[in-house]
Amino acid sequence: MTQARHHAAVAALADPAAWPESGFWTQVHVLAARSLRTAFGDRRLVFFGLAQPVVLLLLFSQVFSGVGSLPGVAAYQGYVNFLVPATLVTIAMTTAMSSGAGLLAEIYGGFTGRLRCLPISLFSVLVARTLADATRLGVQLVVTALASVVFLGFRPAGGVLGLGLALLLTVVVGWCLSWVFVAITTWLRKAETLQAASFVVMFPLMFSSSAYMPLDTMPAWVRAVSAANPLTYAIDATRALALARPIGWSVVTALAIAAAAAIAGSTLAARTFQNRA
Repeated sequence: MTQARHHAAVAALADPAAWPESGFWTQVHVLAARSLRTAFGDRRLVFFGLAQPVVLLLLFSQVFSGVGSLPGVAAYQGYVNFLVPATLVTIAMTTAMSSGAGLLAEIYGGFTGRLRCLPISLFSVLVARTLADATRLGVQLVVTALASVVFLGFRPAGGVLGLGLALLLTVVVGWCLSWVFVAITTWLRKAETLQAASFVVMFPLMFSSSAYMPLDTMPAWVRAVSAANPLTYAIDATRALALARPIGWSVVTALAIAAAAAIAGSTLAARTFQNRA
């Protein structure tokens, strides 16, 4: 029954009469709403999508609990306080990667091919995909933060305002990163290649950042890589906001790097998608 409703929705969107002189943002709204209905229409998918980051956070907080005694972490009054803001950013990274996978599914499912026959901007398809995933990311982050407070003893010293700003910053960073993976998708166009490329990008960025260990405990060459790692700046900014620590230039730097990634990714994605969708 769910599959039948999905096909009916696709058929309705593929009807040219459904797009009479629609503006760009109307197209984005309709397509993003469709993506959100698909994402939240399956209760099992919603459950596991929300549970996955909580389970990973619980696992990492227990496996690496001994890190809490290190000098660079002890000031956070518990490893979970050090870990949670970083986990929010890694969730954003994972969700950004899924943006590419979702777009690829629509390409191979024929949905984007049908849209080429309609009087709409193909770029609106990409914007809608990234905005829908950013909305989904926001829900994941709120659930993860609440679960961390209730079950893991996470105590954001920045209070509700600081944690809220950290979540907002993470959503923005995640949305910008999603353009990178959307661009990779429009360029590669194969599920296996996309998966391999995404993991090659994601895991080195995650584990060479300040997410799980203080930089002072890492070898010199890893610290050098971390200094050039964009995730390090996003994680430092999120920690500073959530835990009321000195912000410095971390937020501005994180947003500047994310904006540069979004501009480069969206430009490449728009050009490639227009030619190959």
